[in-house]
Amino acid sequence: MPLTAALRNQFEAHAPFALTLDVADPLRAARDEFFIPSGPDGHPVVYLCGNSLGLQPRAVHAAIHKHLDDWARLAVESHFHGHDPWKLYHKAFAEPLARLAGAKPVEVVAMNGLTVNLHLLMTSFYRPTGRRTKIVIEDTAFPSDSYAVASQARLHGLDPATTILRLKPRPGEHTLHTEDILATIREHGPDLALVMLGAVNYLTGQWFDMPAITAAAHDAGAIVGWDCAHAIGNVPLKLHDINADFAVWCSYKYLNSGPGAIAGAFVHERHARSFELPRLAGWWGHDEATRFKMGPDFSPSIGADGWQIANPPIFSAVPLRVSLDLFDRFGIAALREKSIKLTAYAQWWIEHLNHRAAQSAASSGGPPAITILTPSDPSRRGCQLSLTVAQDPRAFHSALNAAGVMCDFREPNVVRIAPTPLYNSYHDIYRFGHTLANHLHLQP
Repeated sequence: MPLTAALRNQFEAHAPFALTLDVADPLRAARDEFFIPSGPDGHPVVYLCGNSLGLQPRAVHAAIHKHLDDWARLAVESHFHGHDPWKLYHKAFAEPLARLAGAKPVEVVAMNGLTVNLHLLMTSFYRPTGRRTKIVIEDTAFPSDSYAVASQARLHGLDPATTILRLKPRPGEHTLHTEDILATIREHGPDLALVMLGAVNYLTGQWFDMPAITAAAHDAGAIVGWDCAHAIGNVPLKLHDINADFAVWCSYKYLNSGPGAIAGAFVHERHARSFELPRLAGWWGHDEATRFKMGPDFSPSIGADGWQIANPPIFSAVPLRVSLDLFDRFGIAALREKSIKLTAYAQWWIEHLNHRAAQSAASSGGPPAITILTPSDPSRRGCQLSLTVAQDPRAFHSALNAAGVMCDFREPNVVRIAPTPLYNSYHDIYRFGHTLANHLHLQP
């Protein structure tokens, strides 16, 4: 579905137009907080890979060096007497993560990596019994999620081929209809143990109707988990209000925390004292009041903290602290507002060039030069657009990167761009559109 006329008429294919939007952008100062890579010509690239790896906040370097200095000066005493004592460091994440996740501080924790957290929480919440064994995921789930749920099924002696229900689009379509997801949940209700979806699908960029899906799964008697890797810091989440049982995410995409940085998890407060749930226990998940008594019996902390395994890796946690400060400074509501407009501008360029291509004799009657897989409705997407092209998508991707537009390629034929509101400008999107026009040999 194309843009609405109201949005379509907002945009123009001229650099002064984009620069005017940037001057008026209330978030324009956020871009200055990040390092922008330079291309071979020495100019900043158009970085559209925030859905894969966020840019480095400028303040990270100094923040890490403070902790390196503490380590050098104080060694083990840094746990208690450094700039930010390491013993309590993880507590600083609860409030800002809760704001981004739409949660209460007791419901969130920064720990481990995403897939480790997924396994830890499925150990507690995927408890197949009798006929209620099945897991629902989207067919285009991130591979790690597919591997994780399959291995969890095997751990319970189940066959993944019959245990996992993979949601597929209708023939000829790329994304899922909410009514089809709900119908699958209703159809298999008595057999469902877990509904585990990516809140925003990594491949198509589709943002699922989380409240409706969560409610339907609970009505069916199933547990609901969400992989929020492509959602947190991208779209406004309300994990507490929608009543999700658990969620997991990484922090190196929209949360700009660097490769392999500490991840996060959510456990709804109604499970905060469910100490009877089986879990893989570790020292840092032990009740803080008695943790350092070093006793042999595990007594879990209340809330999400009780699923921690080990004390946090400080040097991979520091960048997240810096980035979360930026989210608090600029605000997810304002970022979402810019995200909608920035992504619409990128969509406008694609539709504009498709129209130009259709007007040329060579393309008359042929497929669109570029197809957008992502829903056009802003309520069903974040800032990502997933694209395919009529001819040689790998060459298309290579041409964009060679021209200074950094985006990524996902098999079999998808090029993903993510106009990220913290550091992308409207002029970035103008440059993206101009690069597309040059590649397609079209006049903008």
